[in-house]
Amino acid sequence: MTESQDVENHAVVRKLREWDPQAVAETLLFRGELTIVVPRAHLRRAAEFLHGEPEMAFTYLCDVTGVDRFPAEPRFELNYHLVSMARRERLRLKVRAESANPVVETVSNVWPTANWHEREVFDLFGVRFEGHPDLRRILLPEDWEGHPLRKDFPVEGYR
Repeated sequence: MTESQDVENHAVVRKLREWDPQAVAETLLFRGELTIVVPRAHLRRAAEFLHGEPEMAFTYLCDVTGVDRFPAEPRFELNYHLVSMARRERLRLKVRAESANPVVETVSNVWPTANWHEREVFDLFGVRFEGHPDLRRILLPEDWEGHPLRKDFPVEGYR
């Protein structure tokens, strides 16, 4: 069986596709780590399903990371690193956002740990999280101009 067949037979991928086939845009398996690319419009619903489904029980969000793929579009990727303690399993959800409208829905109502992770991504990349309860800078001063982890941010800052 090939790696692409393995990923399609993975229990999490099967369950998510059964629940909503549109919630899975792409699947990747690299060195035993499963990544599911979720369309931006389905992120919150997919997060609620993965968190609340007893057979999945991804109850812990350990990290949210941003990636700037400039000049490619969609420019931004957000990676949500999930853990199911009961199943001893890890999962990465990936969502993409265009540079013209870098907005995704917050998952802080599903996993409270997302609150500060999303604030960090907002602060450093400028991706906004719709519905976030307190979206403001977390590392940089409030009067800081720009987002320093964007690839087009000047190395010496704006002058």
